[in-house]
Amino acid sequence: MVVLSQPISENLAEFETCMSNSVIFSEIPIIDLSDTNCKKLIVEACKEFGFFKVVNHGVSMEFLNRFETEALNFFELPQEEKDKMGPPTPFGYGNKRIGPNGDVGWVEYLLLQNNAKTILPGISENLWCLVNEYIPAVKNMTCQVLDMISDELQIEPKDALSKLIRDEKSDACFRLNYYPPCPGRNLVGFGAHTDPQIISVLRSSNTSGLQICLRDGSWVSVPPDHTSFFFNVGDSLQVMTNGRFRSVKHRVLVDSLKARLSMIYFGGPPMNEKIAPLTAVMEEGEESLYEEFSWSDYKKSAYGTRLGDNRLNRFLKSKANYRK
Repeated sequence: MVVLSQPISENLAEFETCMSNSVIFSEIPIIDLSDTNCKKLIVEACKEFGFFKVVNHGVSMEFLNRFETEALNFFELPQEEKDKMGPPTPFGYGNKRIGPNGDVGWVEYLLLQNNAKTILPGISENLWCLVNEYIPAVKNMTCQVLDMISDELQIEPKDALSKLIRDEKSDACFRLNYYPPCPGRNLVGFGAHTDPQIISVLRSSNTSGLQICLRDGSWVSVPPDHTSFFFNVGDSLQVMTNGRFRSVKHRVLVDSLKARLSMIYFGGPPMNEKIAPLTAVMEEGEESLYEEFSWSDYKKSAYGTRLGDNRLNRFLKSKANYRK
């Protein structure tokens, strides 16, 4: 069970603000990967929302259901069993704390390296096998989408984006988030933030809670769909497109009666990769909005901030020129 160190009154106040400013969002771009026009639709969605849903993805629902069941079995273990895994370093099991800077939420999680070879203590062999089957499947889908983006934006070579994820030194990671129900309380499970990586891919159980922030600053609730995958543009891709794509701010609210499980693949580049606007996407005479930085430097900077901070502000050349 999650135990919060943050006063419930503060968390409740934030939740009430979230709910008062949120409506069900019915305009989420839906991308059918079998559609011959999907490249254009993906790029339009990345520009307008930084967020879209993928259907006809080819990942078996029978497999996804087995994975969800096995993951729920882990989180429903007695707390003392999960605590044997020890505090995350940063990988492993954790609860309530989100990063090292004081942020907390009503959440438990497993954070795993992309290429981890050794089973972590407390994780069943079945769960470990499913993780290692899931990650390559989602990675391949992610690379397919990135190749479509490159093709539509006329970036050469076509794998300019996907090769950063396919690289054996890619700093990709995988996270399972579990939000237990909290009867009688209204809580924020995971506070508002953007993802620092290139792109992230979410699949969740059929429980509501995910919200995204639109360009006008309003928050909207994403209807759950356990049969599909949701893509988030990350900070790094916003920089690489010189602000054309937007890194979407998102958060999770807790359902008071139903648990929520989410599986997130974070597509990160190699640690030494330089992140800067790509010349192929820029018009003649267009200036770069961002200073060049390495992924290692940005990751260090991002994880040294609070969850809700605008991490890219530090790397903007001129806020006056930022494309809104």
